[in-house]
Amino acid sequence: MALPTARNATEATDRVRTPLGFLAPIALGTLLNALNSSMIAVALLSLRKAFHAGSEVIWLVSGLYLATAVAQPTMGRLADAFGARRVFLLGLGLVLTAAGAAPFAPGLGWLIASRVLLGIGTSAAYPAGMSMLRARATEHTGPSAVPTGGLGVISAASQVAVALGPPLGGLLVEYADWRAIFWVNVPLALAAMVMALAWLPADRPVRHGGVVAALRELDLAGMALFVGELCGLMLFLLSLPDRPRWWALAVFVVLTAALVVRELRAVRPFVDLRMIGRNRPLAATYVRCAATYVVFYSVTYALPQWLQQGRGLTESQSGLVMLPVALLGFLTTMGATRIVDRGLRAVLITGSAALCLGSGALGLIGSGVPLWVVLVIAAVLGLPNGFNSLGNQTLMYRTAPADRIGTASGLYRTAQYVGANLASALVGIAVGGQADDGGLHVLAAVLTGISAVLLMNAATTAHLKPAGPRD
Repeated sequence: MALPTARNATEATDRVRTPLGFLAPIALGTLLNALNSSMIAVALLSLRKAFHAGSEVIWLVSGLYLATAVAQPTMGRLADAFGARRVFLLGLGLVLTAAGAAPFAPGLGWLIASRVLLGIGTSAAYPAGMSMLRARATEHTGPSAVPTGGLGVISAASQVAVALGPPLGGLLVEYADWRAIFWVNVPLALAAMVMALAWLPADRPVRHGGVVAALRELDLAGMALFVGELCGLMLFLLSLPDRPRWWALAVFVVLTAALVVRELRAVRPFVDLRMIGRNRPLAATYVRCAATYVVFYSVTYALPQWLQQGRGLTESQSGLVMLPVALLGFLTTMGATRIVDRGLRAVLITGSAALCLGSGALGLIGSGVPLWVVLVIAAVLGLPNGFNSLGNQTLMYRTAPADRIGTASGLYRTAQYVGANLASALVGIAVGGQADDGGLHVLAAVLTGISAVLLMNAATTAHLKPAGPRD
């Protein structure tokens, strides 16, 4: 079954360059979300022991993703209404609060709450940064300008942060303890805050009463329904290996229907179904983004667990095996930046084909294979990250309405973290009990199927023609 096609995503673009000083705080702020989403992958076993917990530790992963899925479009809307730099700084303040509180959590529930707050805080940088990038490009070149180099830097920062999370988290957990994966946010958030105050342009004054009016326009009911439906889906999926919770599936179906009805009637919906329905290229990008990140995050969380339980590696060793994903993700993002304006089809085909190859290879290995084979497969799995991320991000930027870029960027991240939530459930089903060879092979088969659909879509989607020159 083919995914929706991306149409009208090839409008000409003008040349625009973005100064490094402008990009640095945005890139640093953006990578905090990706870093926190992946650092914990190698710490889950340690956290189980520290809090005498079982499979419920997966909510440390899902809690952040659920918060992020809701907060990204909300922060985008707030950036459009109140000023992008203000929202950017607010998010960094929440990161500092959560990172300072988490190490003192008296129980798993408190730690999950801290991760939720961390997810909300780290959600501000990307939509606020995209809003500032669009405003600067429009001011200096025109509304059709696409700052490809700036988008490449942000995409590279996120990809490297996601892939560097496991090795960094492994070193922190093994040579300090799990608390260090929260403390590491403090210097990074402070540095981003100082750079933002120094180098990002100040926002226009907010009109009197504008803050209160905009807050009243937030679709709190839509947010609650969205969180409820995802929680219902997660509870059902995670119950499949033992005794399926059919009531959770019913909750998901009912809340999904209620969400659709609510959002179509809302004046300012949380999930703007009307905007998405009228913009087929944007809808296609959201679907492709979610499917891509199901594969990516499944590998990010399953492979370190298999390395620790299936091969007996330590946290730091399993994290270091993931290092090729980081290196290839960074290099391919830079390479994709150079060719993206000559044809998105080539970018997406390359990324999807490598995803197919790497996922298929996981199904052919076992705990007895030499470690160098695992390293090669990890390198292959790092190859598609830059191509898929930059390709989808560029499509989103080109197809989103100019005056709704913050909201559209937030929904793009929501799609990403919907994929991440589905990935955490898939990993819980396949390797949640024991990360052995059988679980890894089942997971690999599913991921290969998803990757094959992505490759077919990239090869057959119409109108992915070359765009204009890059910056």
